[in-house]
Amino acid sequence: MTTAQEERSTEELKQLAEQAGRDLEDASALEILQWAAKTFGKQFCVTSSMEDAVVAHLAARAMPGVDVVFLDTGYHFEETIGTRDAVEAVMDVNLITLTPVQSVAEQDAQYGPKLHDRDPDLCCKLRKVQPLEQGLKDYRAWATGLRRDESPTRADTPVVGWDDKRQKVKISPIARWTQDDVDAYVTEHGVLTNPLLMDGYASVGCAPCTRRVLEGEDARAGRWAGRSKTECGLHG
Repeated sequence: MTTAQEERSTEELKQLAEQAGRDLEDASALEILQWAAKTFGKQFCVTSSMEDAVVAHLAARAMPGVDVVFLDTGYHFEETIGTRDAVEAVMDVNLITLTPVQSVAEQDAQYGPKLHDRDPDLCCKLRKVQPLEQGLKDYRAWATGLRRDESPTRADTPVVGWDDKRQKVKISPIARWTQDDVDAYVTEHGVLTNPLLMDGYASVGCAPCTRRVLEGEDARAGRWAGRSKTECGLHG
């Protein structure tokens, strides 16, 4: 199967992704990940922000030992790093931590301190987008925890689609889930979650650019609050 996968052209991969998006729209998250594991094998990975370990848990059921990729930006909450370490310790996954080319101190020396306050798009590019692109280079497909109900910008997320920027198949197995679905899965399976979710944070990113959400706000409102920015660049 790996050999057949290696022989697929970019156009064939794109067509495969678009067809799977239609065929798997009503499939369960586990079925979607089982398809990914069968189709791509070791050329498939899961990315996780360690807000929770739901997709990593699902993927480990579909493909024990699956690669789970985490971006350590150097700005994470201690709770996020703790969640990553716990996932690595208790789940049947291969945890891979990606880091930016520059440390925070080196970035400060080149661009000045608190780049995230002055140019958050550049900060995200240096500390998230570029490391992920490098980290994904050997994979043909990657899975995310994107959900349609998180924000208007994610409302059209396909369960399987084509990542044109990276020329890879992008899988969002819980795209159709609601927060209630996530909570039910966490409870049923005892899945690890970031402690900050119990402390008013609905979406957990880098500490300087994340705040608690207010009642009635959508889950992403606590990210880059007060700015028009809504995404880090990994998904758009």
